[in-house]
Amino acid sequence: MNETPPAATGKRAATSEARKQRIRDAALSLFSQFGLRGASLDAIADRAGVSKTNLLYYFSSKETLYVAVLQQILDNWLEPMRAIDADQSPQEAIGQYIRIKVALSRDRAEASKLFCLEMIQGAPLLREVLESDLKALVAEKSRVIEHWIESGRLAPVDPHHLIYLLWGTTQHYADFAVQIEAVSGNGLNDPAFFETTVTTIQQIVLNGLLPRPTA
Repeated sequence: MNETPPAATGKRAATSEARKQRIRDAALSLFSQFGLRGASLDAIADRAGVSKTNLLYYFSSKETLYVAVLQQILDNWLEPMRAIDADQSPQEAIGQYIRIKVALSRDRAEASKLFCLEMIQGAPLLREVLESDLKALVAEKSRVIEHWIESGRLAPVDPHHLIYLLWGTTQHYADFAVQIEAVSGNGLNDPAFFETTVTTIQQIVLNGLLPRPTA
């Protein structure tokens, strides 16, 4: 009995995953422009360079593909939040989180816009994930913030609202990029504007959070 060599199996798996990622990338581009209803599977398959039959082999329906794209967006955005640790200083953890989130808004603006569209529509296809995985992660990181507060390293603040503030402030630069560029004449792709954005948000947030020395 002939067995497939492990190297060949691994290569096939890598090829398959690369094809799935091309499909997700193509779907993200079209979903962010036209929404779930406006983007067709034919157009997504064409953009990804695969047949519609091949696309449906990996994703059984347009809704399944849409949820897979949204899940990947959420996973990417939550990775920097997962990295926040109670052993870090608040300045280091929150400052780095802000920098990474602004970079994501620069590099993955389409993803932010699509996620925003799903939230505006009431998250009909993602609510279960929001109420389970996301809720659990926010609760975990809220306890980290509470630890910083209890140890005197952070001013008293509601952890949930701090997290919402960080989400909204950083993703604004993706969701409202056209407005920002119209007013500022620059966007996050300009290195100087990017750095000013990061340091300004860091200063405003941390100056409001870090305990002030008593006289």
